[in-house]
Amino acid sequence: MTNFSVDELRSNVKYFELLSNSYPNITSAVEEVVNLKAILNLPKATEHFLTDIHGESKAFNHVMQNASGAIRRKVYEELGSTVSIDDLEELTVLIYYPKEKLEYIKMNKSKKMNNWYELTIYRLIKVARAAASKYTRSKVRKMLPKQFAYIMEELLQEDEHRFNKKEYYTQIIKSIVEYDRADLFIVELSEVIKNLTIDHLHIIGDIYDRGPAPHEVMNTLMNQKNLDIQWGNHDILWMGAAAGSKVCVANAVRIALRYSNNDVIENGYGINLLPLASFASKAYANDECEQFLPKEKSKKTYDIDERLLAKMHKAISIIQFKLEEQVIKENPSYNMNKRLMLDTLDLDKATIQIEGKTYTLNDKKFPTIDKKNHTKLTEDEKNVIDSITENFVNSEKLKKHIRFLYAKGSMYLKFNNNLLFHACVLLDENKEFKKVKIGDSFYSGKALMDKYDEMAREAYFSKKDVDFLWFLWCNEDSTLFGKDKMTTFERYFIDDKATHKENLSPYYKFMSSDDGTVAEKILVEFGLGGKDSHIINGHTPVKLSKGESPIRSSGKQLVIDGGFSKPYQKTTGIAGYTLTYNSYGLTLISHNPFESVEKVIKEGFDIKSTKQVIETVTDRKRVADTDTGHKIKEKIYNLEMLINAYSKGIIKQKD
Repeated sequence: MTNFSVDELRSNVKYFELLSNSYPNITSAVEEVVNLKAILNLPKATEHFLTDIHGESKAFNHVMQNASGAIRRKVYEELGSTVSIDDLEELTVLIYYPKEKLEYIKMNKSKKMNNWYELTIYRLIKVARAAASKYTRSKVRKMLPKQFAYIMEELLQEDEHRFNKKEYYTQIIKSIVEYDRADLFIVELSEVIKNLTIDHLHIIGDIYDRGPAPHEVMNTLMNQKNLDIQWGNHDILWMGAAAGSKVCVANAVRIALRYSNNDVIENGYGINLLPLASFASKAYANDECEQFLPKEKSKKTYDIDERLLAKMHKAISIIQFKLEEQVIKENPSYNMNKRLMLDTLDLDKATIQIEGKTYTLNDKKFPTIDKKNHTKLTEDEKNVIDSITENFVNSEKLKKHIRFLYAKGSMYLKFNNNLLFHACVLLDENKEFKKVKIGDSFYSGKALMDKYDEMAREAYFSKKDVDFLWFLWCNEDSTLFGKDKMTTFERYFIDDKATHKENLSPYYKFMSSDDGTVAEKILVEFGLGGKDSHIINGHTPVKLSKGESPIRSSGKQLVIDGGFSKPYQKTTGIAGYTLTYNSYGLTLISHNPFESVEKVIKEGFDIKSTKQVIETVTDRKRVADTDTGHKIKEKIYNLEMLINAYSKGIIKQKD
């Protein structure tokens, strides 16, 4: 134990007096130090990293239930030598979906259920005990459900083969079954196993848009015990919509309609799109809006609802483009004048100028654009966007989800010597941190991300410049976007695909070809570095089918956007990545597409996942090597000071 000088101890007397309320004497302080030093030697718990979920709630939920394949591996490791393959598969699925699987088993089981219950609980306990082995009793106890906490703790901590406890252990399980508590016990124990298997979850952005149920993903995330989120540009768009930014609202509604996911808005968040439907059916009555219809069907098979959605899609798109140009003109500091296009629109010739070049449009019907003022909303358009925006701001469910994003989220995170962010760090062509002027000051690197984080919070909580959240959605100087422009207008109305190109920030060029020096420079900028330090991000899908690798910059960068979003799966060749970091090192897991929960329950069909070990450690990582370990060491230091202060009579011990 460190020996402190009397002067050093006296200078901290006020702190010791506060600390003594929790540790009133030497014995209690020493007991805690002994406990903390023991914890430092436990194996590092497992972290899971996922990104770009994009509303694919079913696939995401299954990855959470199977812990990216870790549950299956743990079941086979603990029971594989003594249990049949069929029983192993049954037990694995039971842990994933205990309620559903129990119902299915009871409908189809020919065996005596009491015997099955006893054997199953016994096996689940063995798996749970293995999952709990990395943790202290205290931490495990906190994860146990109140109604079974005492029983589970006894079963998890006792060895059933110990002579004096064998009958005791057996009787506990028999009593659970006898008193008809087996189903509930199995459900609760399965949840404990899953919680023990994923100790900490990192979501590296883009929960929203494209997929059918981002609100359900948010519900799942809100039930996680240890979680952080790094905002993606699609998340920030919804944060802006909830803050009352009309241009963000228009974008969010347009994307939902583009992917036929208006149900997210209407039923998921209770936002009324009827004003948009009524307006679109009248304003675009003579327009088939063909380029806004779903692409996968032939023109003759569209039903009335799909045609109405196409009209709504076009209507909100035009509103969006008008609002965007209004925001650009109102905010010259955004430096987006090159995106001012509508003033060059020639309605008679159906042409438009983009960066000095004239292009022919594939659509001539713009009934709501005023020839004298192309960016002015009609009175009906204004009423529509005002009504929908009010609904976004007042949606209680959306408000709950967005506040959770702010509480658990940030622009970036440093965690266990890794740097997590969604898209990029701004660099110039000389590999230097790009300077961005905000107000009268310039910011770059870490300072810029910190400033953006501050401004994003002010936009929502203080309603200060809510359109700044739109800036973060699509500006070339946004660290959440990382491209020179967003070519939405061009993709809808110009057939020349050269206009659709969005050039990536220099960050992507340097990181994909880097020997690790640029990555190391970024890590040092954020106070990190060394052989165990990595940049982990998503945003740009890894085109695995075209030979791209998620491992870049000589292993210093891991890009883990593997295509949870179905529209990207043809590009990536897989259906998502999970990165795990445990005491043995880093492992990347690629997932095949998920079919259905029903198929898992009835056929035992699981997502096929492929493991790729990225990095193994020479010495197994312990809690002492983690951020938690650093905090524990600091607490030990303070407690040792307190013990010294007690020993030297600087403060008095209490009973």
